[in-house]
Amino acid sequence: MLARLHSVALLGIEAIACEVEVDVAERGFAATTIVGLPDAAVKESTERVQTSLLNCGYKIPRHRSVINLAPADIKKEGPAFDLPIALGVMIAGGLIESDRTDAYLVAGELALDGRVRPIKGALSMALLAVERGMRGVILPRENANEAAVVRELDVLPVANLTEAVGFLTGELELEPTEIDLDQVFTEQSVYDVDFADVRGQEHAKRALTVAAGGGHNVLLIGPPGSGKTMLCKRLPTVLPPLTLAESLETTRIYSSAGQLAPGQSLLARRPVRSPHHSASGPALVGGGTIPKAGEISLAHHGILFLDEFPEFPRSILETLRQPIEDGVVNISRAYGSVTFPAKFMMVAAMNPCPCGYFTDPRRPCKCTPPQIDRYLARISGPLLDRIDIHLEVPAVPYRELRSRHDGTSSEQMRDQVMRARQIQRERYGQDSTLLNARLTGRQLKRHAQLDDAGEAMLRQAVTELGLSARAHDKILRIARTAADLAGEDNIRPDHVAEAIQYRRLDRRL
Repeated sequence: MLARLHSVALLGIEAIACEVEVDVAERGFAATTIVGLPDAAVKESTERVQTSLLNCGYKIPRHRSVINLAPADIKKEGPAFDLPIALGVMIAGGLIESDRTDAYLVAGELALDGRVRPIKGALSMALLAVERGMRGVILPRENANEAAVVRELDVLPVANLTEAVGFLTGELELEPTEIDLDQVFTEQSVYDVDFADVRGQEHAKRALTVAAGGGHNVLLIGPPGSGKTMLCKRLPTVLPPLTLAESLETTRIYSSAGQLAPGQSLLARRPVRSPHHSASGPALVGGGTIPKAGEISLAHHGILFLDEFPEFPRSILETLRQPIEDGVVNISRAYGSVTFPAKFMMVAAMNPCPCGYFTDPRRPCKCTPPQIDRYLARISGPLLDRIDIHLEVPAVPYRELRSRHDGTSSEQMRDQVMRARQIQRERYGQDSTLLNARLTGRQLKRHAQLDDAGEAMLRQAVTELGLSARAHDKILRIARTAADLAGEDNIRPDHVAEAIQYRRLDRRL
């Protein structure tokens, strides 16, 4: 007898429809074979399924069983096929009957006692179900909130194999899970940190406001204890809240990587990833035999914070160049290519020299010029060119440390950022997600025109500093953002001057 259930296979963050076909022969020796490019975890599902059936009080068919995971040319991995295989074995073996299998996608890992454990990619699974016109999905209870953000289908949570069997046979009705998205976004929109906690550094706060307003990459340079890390960790508090579309995109990445907390429905706050400088290339960019998302994809629509920037191996830093430009990362392997989204703000922090005190007037630097040159050379020119703002963060004077007056707060900075981004949405109406940092050359000519004074100032900077064509465009993009923060339609010379001063490393330290 043949049974067919619908499930999914993950390829990157995409869910691919997968049919689980189970055939139990009327004759032959008792044996179970899984075909369709299964990995080790899928092959081991036969033992989990059989033990789970026995411990739940069901019989096991005593004839030859063949399980086919179609399409057969796509690699299947993970234990998510346990539940559909178990249900298929029961239907094909004549233990149960069901007319509901064509209307639902099924996925879940089975424990030996019949419990259903959570899986990866539940959100992608729900989106695929809607795309294919399915009525709903049957999945582990821990994944129900995640899938329930897709409102066009029934999300049916099951805690064990018995509940899944009861629903398919019509003996048990399951209550679909529902989520209040407004409440989720409200609860996650509160931060514990604020820019008002940072004493002094008002010019750095201004630069970070410009960066947030236009989505620009930032490199902070300063001695130890100047507040670089504090500033970077508070940058998310001034960014606009995630839209639902952005949240779904980011949540899909975390779901496929298995990094959503149990019971969590959505990432309603912009992600901040802070990998250690000992991280490998695949950990940062993504990779593996079966490609997995790396830190830059987990920072999608958020911030990638690289502390101690020169301590990262240069070969690994160079892998960031293409994703920074394109907003995606392509990982090619023998069986195919996978594309992960990677639109992030890169925020890096570094000391000006190996000892850290080259620019600190209070403590002498012990580094020689060659040592400083070698330290700075760890970051290549092409990568520096892709960082819009090079910001010097000096040590904070004592009088500012002890000041009783709070500086600029996150709320004040966020108001400016929101106004600037609203101006950009109205200007680039054809693409509401386009920011100044990602303007093309043609768009710059149209939206970043300079008057004669601004043109002369930019010409002098490019000539005297020897700026590259990419640095020239970066200045125009930053000037455009400075004008937006001021509510100006036209870019003034002072906006150009502010943008030029942010190219700190073009002038050397």
